[in-house]
Formats: sequence, C-alpha cells, structure tokens
Amino acid sequence: MIDIHPLRRLFRYADPYRGRLAWAVVGMLVYAAGSAGLAWIIKPVFDDVLKNQQRVTEVAWGIVGLYFLKGIGSYASSYLMASVGQRVVMDVRNALYRHILGQSAGFFSHKTTGQLMSRITNDVNQIQQVVSETAGDLARESLALLGYVIWLFYLDARLAIVCLTSAPLIVYPLVKLGQSVRRTTRRSQEALELISHTAAEAFTGHRIVKAFATEAKEAEKFNRVGHHLFRTNMRVTAALSSLPPSMEVLGGFGMAAALWYGSKEIAAQHLTVGDFTSFTAALLLMYGPAKKLSRVNASLQQAIAASERIFEVLDTHTEVAEKAGARPVQPFRSSIEFRDVTFGYDEGPGRILRGVSFNVEAGRMVAIVGRSGAGKTTLVNLLPRFYDVSGGSILIDGVDLRDVSLASLRQQIGIVTQETVLFDDTVANNIAYGAPGATAGEIEVAARAANAHEFVATLPKGFQTLIGERGQRLSGGQRQRLAIARALLKNAPILVLDEATSALDTESELLVQEALATLMMNRTSFVIAHRLSTIRRADAIIVLERGRVVEMGRHDDLVARPSGAYATLYQMQRLEARKTADRRAVASSS
Repeated sequence: MIDIHPLRRLFRYADPYRGRLAWAVVGMLVYAAGSAGLAWIIKPVFDDVLKNQQRVTEVAWGIVGLYFLKGIGSYASSYLMASVGQRVVMDVRNALYRHILGQSAGFFSHKTTGQLMSRITNDVNQIQQVVSETAGDLARESLALLGYVIWLFYLDARLAIVCLTSAPLIVYPLVKLGQSVRRTTRRSQEALELISHTAAEAFTGHRIVKAFATEAKEAEKFNRVGHHLFRTNMRVTAALSSLPPSMEVLGGFGMAAALWYGSKEIAAQHLTVGDFTSFTAALLLMYGPAKKLSRVNASLQQAIAASERIFEVLDTHTEVAEKAGARPVQPFRSSIEFRDVTFGYDEGPGRILRGVSFNVEAGRMVAIVGRSGAGKTTLVNLLPRFYDVSGGSILIDGVDLRDVSLASLRQQIGIVTQETVLFDDTVANNIAYGAPGATAGEIEVAARAANAHEFVATLPKGFQTLIGERGQRLSGGQRQRLAIARALLKNAPILVLDEATSALDTESELLVQEALATLMMNRTSFVIAHRLSTIRRADAIIVLERGRVVEMGRHDDLVARPSGAYATLYQMQRLEARKTADRRAVASSS
C-alpha cells in the first residue's frame, strides 16, 4: 500500500525530539477524549435534560468543558507536532546542504545550481507538511475516530455494523489515488526543479540576455516550464478534489442506513431517543476526522516522492574520501612530488593525465603550460584533492596526500583562479574569508600588498562596502586583486594560480602582476599562464600535451629547442602579438 522505507528514514530525524512527541501524543489523547465526550453528552441531553430542567446548567457546563478540553488537546498536539516538524525540516535541510558542499568538483559539474537549490528548498518544503501536520493528523484524528467507533458499538453494535459497512469501499480508491498522487508529485517536483534552473540560468547570464535582446525568448521558455508545472499541479488537485465528494456520498449511505435501522429499533424500544440522537451525532462528528484521514495517504505519497529525491542526493557519494585516522599534514618544508600520476573521470572515455612525474622544491615557481585540453587545470586540481588521482601518487614532504586530513591539506594551499569567486558580502569579509579571525589592520595590510587598498578607499563605505553577488559591483581587475588579498591573508605556503590574469586589460594586468609577485614571494607556486611571456622567470616550466609531460626546463633552455613544443607555442604567441600590434597601429593611423 505505502512504500514506507523513505518515510522511515525521514522520521529518524525526529528521534532527538521524542520528548516533544510524547507530549504531543498526550495532547492527542486529550483531544480524542474530548471529541468522544461530545458524542456521549448528547445522550443525557435528550434522555434527561429535556425532561428535567434542573440538569440544564450541569450539562451545559459539561459541553463547554469538553470543548475546552478538546481545544487544549488540539492546540498542544498541533503546536508540538509543528515544532518537531520544523526542527526535522531544518535538520534535513542542513544535512542536505552539508552533504552537497562535501561533494567533489565533478559532482558540481554535472548538477546545475537550480537543480541543487530545488532539492534544498522545494523538496524539503514538500516534506514539511507530512512531518509537522500530516503525521499529527494521522494520530490525532485516528484516535478521535476510534473514540467515536467505540461509542457507536457501545450504543448498538448491530446499528454500528450496518452504518460502517460502506467504509471499506473507500480503501481501494484511496490506495489507487495515492499512487497516482505520488507519481504526479514527483513530476511536479521535477518541473519545479526545471523552473529553478531556468530562472537561475537567466539571472546569472542577464548581461548576455540583454546583449542579445533575448528577454522575450527567455520569458517564453519560462512560460513553457511554468505551464508544464501548472498542468502537473492540476492533476494533483483533481485527484485530491475527488476525495470530499466520495466521503460525502459514503456518509450519506451511512446516515440513511442509521435512519432506516434506528427508527425500527426505537419503535421496538430497543433504543431510546437519546441513544439514537447520540449515535447520529457521533456519525456526523466522524465525518471531519474521516475527511482528514482520507487525505493522509495522498499527503504521505507526496512526502515519499519528495523524500526519494532528497535521499537520492544524500545517497550520492562523490566526495573525496578521507582515510580513517588521517593525520594533519605537517607545515610544508621541502618538496612536492608528482609520482607517475594518472587521472581520468569515471564517466570519461580515457585518461586526462598519463604518467605525470616531477618534483618541486619549496619556494620554487613552477609554470604549467600547454594547449587547451592538455590537462593543466586538472593537474593543479589534484593538489588540494578536489579529485583523487586514479593512479600514482602526490607526496608533500614525502607523505601521500591521501594519508592526511583534507582540512589540514587545504589550509596550506592558496588558490587564485581566472574566474574570481567572491561573495555577496563586504570587502573586508571577502578578504578575510580564509582567515575569519583576522583584524581590520591585517585585512588592510593584505589589501595594500595586493594593490587593492587604493580602489577600496574610494568605495562608499570602504572595507564595509557590499560588493554584490560574485562581486558584480567591481571591475574584473578589482575582483582579482581582492582574491589575491584573500590568498595573502590566508598566508598558505603553497600557491596555485590558474590563469589569474588572462581575462584582464593591460593596466589591470600590470597591477595584478605586481600583486601576484608579492603573493608568490617565499611561496611554492604552481602557475598556469595563458601568456607565456608572464612566466619567463619561472624556476621550471612543465609542458603538457594530451596529459603527458613532453618537456620540462627553464624558459631560455626550452626556447633554445626550435622544434620543441614550448618553443612552438612561444613563437605562435609572439606572431599573434605582432599581428595584434600591427592591427592597432593601422587603426590608430587611420
């Protein structure tokens, strides 16, 4: 009937709140007692009170007391269940967020921001109702319904059987309806995910959208996705809307049977008017709980569909595994060695790196060059273990990186990339991102060293200026200098520069190059450079072709090999630079 496994996993998150759940159950029992008491008190009203006016006050206060008892039970159970539900939702969302952050870089290359945001928001919100409301309704209304049924059988078992005969007829439609709701809900969540992805993609690329005047195209794309979600949601609505009429028809049959059979029992003096009125009142009062319970299965199926999507992510493990008992790496002292390193993505057709071996002494600058797709970025991504090597090993001071803790390893590595990632926060907090305990003075020193202090001083609030999402209120050169200041303040002994100046204009590049020279001082640096002229002072240049090291040496030595791979790249860049200079000269003369 119900695949309970995802729900069992979901409700495990409620284990820390068992005390609150116990008190919620007490509230439910009070609610059920008050509900059944209301059906019971109708009997003396018709049997005694209408004949004996002296009992009116007593019974009237009894009715008020029962409603008060029912209200207290309802409030306590609803509030406590909602409290547990909100806590469970918070814990699930936090666990999901932590799990996603812990995944490897490959995971994020296959999942869009919109998809991941949809799991954290839409899917988690979908389960909120079941853990905070539906579970409470299931227990509370079931207890109330049980109280009514017991009272019905107490009054007249045969009449109760006659009236409740039609109840099992609703079970099969409820099961089929729940299965349909579960399938449709999953499609609805997938449609919501697509909406999140479509919107996030358009907002992130808003400049391109405006530059190509494709606002109408993007709006139409969003409309199509939204219409698909609308149709999917209407299927769920149509299914759920069929429940109340079905319950009312069955209730009508039950009331008709009660009237037909009860009139005979009263005529035969087997039932009093009070008994029959109380019986009828209990039947009418049963409609509310029965109606809520008829929706419970559908709500559970919706929660299961959302839970399955959440647990799909939680059960995905692409994170770089840390060995049990991994020890912190010691402060870097002597050398980093790549020993016969190979690497390939699991889903890829072959290896990206093949038998890469070299040794870098502390304090040296190593440049890694090669054509696009040679494996340069992949190579440096192995150093902080964004990925693990497929074969061979990387050793720091003779210790395999896989034997040390990830946190201690990454604490010793500073990274500045071409695509600068900044956060929607203040300048100061972005610089201190890797050193949260840094003082204002230390932040300013880092900014000066990175040639960033001059432009920061011109901002409206200086270091307390908010820079917008991804630092969009700053220029490319300004963002890059903040990233360098961030790396400077982290003060890591190992530095990775991945084409950190390739997207900058000449003036910005000069400022950034000065900042980089300061950053690399007394550090072991791995530099990927698009322009080979920027790495002429490197202690060693490693040339990659199709994932293999084909040349290694200093700039002058490699250029001296006319047929070598590096010399060919260098001459091509010089020729391209000369053509560009000639075009500029012609343009300026005209």
